[in-house]
Amino acid sequence: QVQLAESGGGLVQPGGSLRLSCATSGFIINYSAIAWFRQAPGKERERVSCLSIGAEDRNYLDSVRGRFIISKDDAKDTVYLQMNDLKPEDTAVYYCAAAPEFFRYCAGAQYNYWGQGTQVTVSS
Repeated sequence: QVQLAESGGGLVQPGGSLRLSCATSGFIINYSAIAWFRQAPGKERERVSCLSIGAEDRNYLDSVRGRFIISKDDAKDTVYLQMNDLKPEDTAVYYCAAAPEFFRYCAGAQYNYWGQGTQVTVSS
């Protein structure tokens, strides 16, 4: 049974940092793609970043490139999203999603499994 559990959200001031964690279970993470999505009130869900673990392919939304970093911890089956220089427009619920099969490019994966989401609020 595929399970994803996000943590690490919270309230932070503009310019601050947060690290989101996505703990995974029920599939072989080394042959999968993992993505972080976000959805702000009144806006469509967008993919923030993704990682094809088997191919080491990474992809970022233009507005977060250079500020956010996606990474993995093989020993813990966990994927992280390090978010730096946060801006008010980064405020959203952040979701971890998984495509538990090999994809050469994570942007082309079908993300069928989702976590419950974690709220990130950037405000002074």
